[in-house]
Amino acid sequence: MIKYVIVAAAALIVGVLLGIVLQKSKEKKAEMTIADAEAKALQIENDAHKRAESKTKEMLLEAKEEILRSRNEYEKEAKERRIEQQKQERRLQQKEENIDRKTETLEKREEALNQKHAALDKENEEIKIIKRSQTEMLERISGFTVEEAKKYLIDQVETEVTHETALKIKEIEQRAKEESDQRAREIVASAIQRCAADHVAEITVSVVPLPNDEMKGRIIGREGRNIRTIEMMTGVDLIIDDTPEAITVSCFEPVRREVARLALEKLIADGRIHPTHIEEMVAKARREVDAVIKSEGERAILETGVRGVHPELVKLLGRLHYRTSYGQNVLQHSIEVSHLAGMMAADLGADVQSAKRAGLLHDIGKAIDHEMEGTHVALGVEFLRKYHEKDDVIHAVQAHHNDIEPQTIVACIVQAADAISAARPGARRENLENYIKRLEQLEEITGSYPGVDKAYAIQAGREVRVMVKPEQVNEDQMVILARELAKKIEAEMEYPGQIKVHVLRETAAIEYAK
Repeated sequence: MIKYVIVAAAALIVGVLLGIVLQKSKEKKAEMTIADAEAKALQIENDAHKRAESKTKEMLLEAKEEILRSRNEYEKEAKERRIEQQKQERRLQQKEENIDRKTETLEKREEALNQKHAALDKENEEIKIIKRSQTEMLERISGFTVEEAKKYLIDQVETEVTHETALKIKEIEQRAKEESDQRAREIVASAIQRCAADHVAEITVSVVPLPNDEMKGRIIGREGRNIRTIEMMTGVDLIIDDTPEAITVSCFEPVRREVARLALEKLIADGRIHPTHIEEMVAKARREVDAVIKSEGERAILETGVRGVHPELVKLLGRLHYRTSYGQNVLQHSIEVSHLAGMMAADLGADVQSAKRAGLLHDIGKAIDHEMEGTHVALGVEFLRKYHEKDDVIHAVQAHHNDIEPQTIVACIVQAADAISAARPGARRENLENYIKRLEQLEEITGSYPGVDKAYAIQAGREVRVMVKPEQVNEDQMVILARELAKKIEAEMEYPGQIKVHVLRETAAIEYAK
C-alpha cells in the first residue's frame, strides 16, 4: 500500500514538474511571439512612413506642375488680352483722329453756310424792299389793297369754278337720270307686261244661298239658339233680312268667315240643324279650311318655282290666301311680286332665285300679325330666321318697307316689285284696310283681359261679342268687365258712332246617348 502511495506521489511530483516546464515553455514562446509581432509592427510602421513620404512627394510634384501649368495659361491669356487691348486702343485712336478731321470739316462747312445765310438774308431783305415797292406801285395803279385784290381774284375764280361745276353736275345728273329712267321704264314695263295677275278686291261679307225661306227659321232655331251657337262658335255675324233665299255672313277676318260659310252650307245640305250638330260641322269646316291653307301654300310654291321652303313657311303662305291688305289678296300679291322680282332680276343680271324667293316671302308676317305683337316686317323676319332662310332673302324682306336701308340689288328689286303690284288700278282699297285694322284692334283690346276666352268684332265693328270663361268670371264680374272694356275702347280707339260691348257667359254640359 505504501508502495502505491509512493508511486502516486512520485507520479504527482513528476506531473507537477512537467507542468512547470510546459508553463515556462509556453511563456517563452509567448514572449517570442510578442517580440515577432513588435518587430512586424515596427516594420509596417516604417513601410507606412516610407509610402507616406513617397505619396507626399508625388502630390507636391503634381501641385507644382499644376501651378506651373496654370501660370503658363494665365500668362498666355494675359498676353492675348494685352494684344487685344492694344488693338482697341489703336482703333480708338484712329476713330478720334477721324472725328477730329470730320469736326474740322463740319466747322468749315458751318462757317460757309453762315456766310451763305448772311448773303441770303441780305438778298431776301432786298427782295422784300423791291416787292414792297412794287406792291405799293400796283396798289396805286389798281386802286386795290393786297387783301382786296386777293379776295377779288378768289371770288372770280370761285364763281367761274362753281358755275362750271354746277353745269357739269347738272349735265351728268340729267344724262344719268334720262338713261336710268329709260332703263327702269323698260324693265318695269317688260315685267308688268309679262306678268298677268288677277286682282280681286276682297269684301267682308259672304252670301250663303238657301233652298227656301223656311230654312231661315231653322237656322235661327228655337229662341235663336242655333244662330247664337253658330255666331259664338265661328265669331261671325249672321245677317238674316228680307233678301230672299239668302243669308249674309259678315266678318272682317276671312278665315272665320270661310269657316262659317262652309259650316252653313254643310248644315243646309244635311238638314239637321241643332247646337251639337253645329259644333261638329264647324269643326269639320275648320279642318277643310286648314287643308285649303296647305294646298294654297303648295300652289304658290309650285307657281313661282321656289324650292326648298320649310313646311311651316308653306303653311303661313297658305294662310295669306285668307288675308287681305287694302282689299288686295295677300297671297296673290306675293305671287305677283315674286314673278315681277324674278323678271327684273333676270333683266338686271341679279340672282333670279333669291329675288323670286324674297318676293314670295316678303309679306309672310301678315299671316300672323293679328295674333302676335309687332309689324308684319318684324314678324316675317323673325319667322324666316327661325326656319333658317338665307341672309340675303331676310335682308330683302326686312328692307321692303324701308325699315332698314336696302344694301343689295335683290332688296331694291323686291321694293320695286312690291310697289308695282300695289299700284295697279283697283289692286287696293285704302279705307277697307283701315276698317279691318280697326276691327282687329277692337278684338285685340277686348281679348286681352283675364278671364276672356274669345272676342269677336261683328256688325261691321259696331258690336264686340266677348265670351268669358264661366269658372273665372261670375255674373257680377261680367258687369264690371263690360264697363272696363267700354272705357278702354273709348280711351284707345277712334271710331264713328258707338260700339256695343256684349259680354256672354255660358256653361254647357254635353252628353251622348249610345
